[in-house]
Amino acid sequence: MSTPPVARTAVGLRSERGPVLLGVMLSVALVAIDVTILATAVPSLVSDLGGFSQFPWLFSIYLLAQAVSVPIYGKLSDLFGRKPVMLIGITLFVLGSALCGAAWSMPALIAFRAIQGLGAGAVLPMSMTIIGDLYTLEERARVQGYVASVWGTASVVGPTLGGVFSDYLSWRWIFFVNIPIGIAAATMLWRRFDERVERKKHRIDYAGAILLAVGGSLLVLGLLEGGIQWDWGSTTGIGIFVAAAVLLVLFGLVERRATEPILPLWIFGHRILNGTNAASLVVGVLLIGLVSYVPLYAQGVLGSSALVGGFAVATMTVGWPISAALSGRLYMRIGFRDTGFIGSALLLLGTALLLTVGADSTVLHLAVASFFVGLGLGLIASPTLVAAQSSVGWQTRGVVTGTNMFARSVGSAVGIAVFGAVANAAVTSRGADVSGSLEQVPAPILSPALHDVFVGSAIAGVVMLVALAVVPRRTNFEAEQAANP
Repeated sequence: MSTPPVARTAVGLRSERGPVLLGVMLSVALVAIDVTILATAVPSLVSDLGGFSQFPWLFSIYLLAQAVSVPIYGKLSDLFGRKPVMLIGITLFVLGSALCGAAWSMPALIAFRAIQGLGAGAVLPMSMTIIGDLYTLEERARVQGYVASVWGTASVVGPTLGGVFSDYLSWRWIFFVNIPIGIAAATMLWRRFDERVERKKHRIDYAGAILLAVGGSLLVLGLLEGGIQWDWGSTTGIGIFVAAAVLLVLFGLVERRATEPILPLWIFGHRILNGTNAASLVVGVLLIGLVSYVPLYAQGVLGSSALVGGFAVATMTVGWPISAALSGRLYMRIGFRDTGFIGSALLLLGTALLLTVGADSTVLHLAVASFFVGLGLGLIASPTLVAAQSSVGWQTRGVVTGTNMFARSVGSAVGIAVFGAVANAAVTSRGADVSGSLEQVPAPILSPALHDVFVGSAIAGVVMLVALAVVPRRTNFEAEQAANP
């Protein structure tokens, strides 16, 4: 397939990129800190507002709103530019944060978290798309490594701030702290980000957007809440997936006739995009498996504190930006696919180390395994996103980036569903009760159950190899770069 020309925006001058990158990193920090800060404040939040049975929805509704809005924002950015979409996202996130901080009940807080999720759905894909617009192929992975380091910093800063606010101020400050960060990011981008977008009349695909939003919402909702709020085989459990399938089929039919489809169907016939999106989905599966279950193993089986358990998985966020920053030199030499294969080897090494963990292991064992997984993901996630972006021009880079990140969100939902089902089945097969939470399961039963989850992570690592094999060994864009260094 021929490679569309890569358009440049007015921000291509090197002297102007620094402030824009700083604004992008602040925007990512806005979302990253919020993701990591909330969990530590849940006890004080529930104590104040009540609604213990409802608090998991604080996370589910956020992920749901973020996931389904990502591809829509991507398309809108291709029509109207990255800057307005990014500023809308920051505004929604800050508005949602202010409302969350002022929430008077758990249902109100859940509703306001949905507004935050809609904001995050714009901020994250626009951050990666802006980087794709401003930086060359070789520079892009290094810059994405900088952005990945924001997540690493947030994994330490977020829980610390959450604990401080909960103990000495109020849980409400975990949301209010987003306001100055968001204002700083929006101001920086408003003043320093200058892009030139061709102004013309567009025919927005409203029908496609509605069908994608509702169908995608039902799909993600079914994955998130299946086996928790309802049984997988119940009328509700089956009905949600049937309704999602019908709406998504109708979405495909509408897109075939739309003048400017919200998600062009040619994306699904593009070999590079199919491979990179499949890899992104597996990244989402693996991330949720590590973040959710490695700290649980450290605390529930090895008897460590919550802080030490967090350290065990935080090493992943150290390894990721290191390898992501170095991946640019690697994929310029050997190509995107082979770089991903090296990452998969490191990823499988990390999951193999997880399979050797036992009740007499140390937290350091878990930390080393997580570090190698992080190194592997840094050589997979960044290069595959760069490959996807580089296979198209400016006019479709937003929707391609949005689709890639939507695949990761769906992967996270799949991971929650599959790993949760695996762990619960392993616990119940040994006669324990999981009506409360896995944290309450005795260590002798919890250990083999989490081992089954780690087996699932290793299987996902093997699936990653299959996904990467779909990507051509060397893309047309890489060949062009090699011929014209």
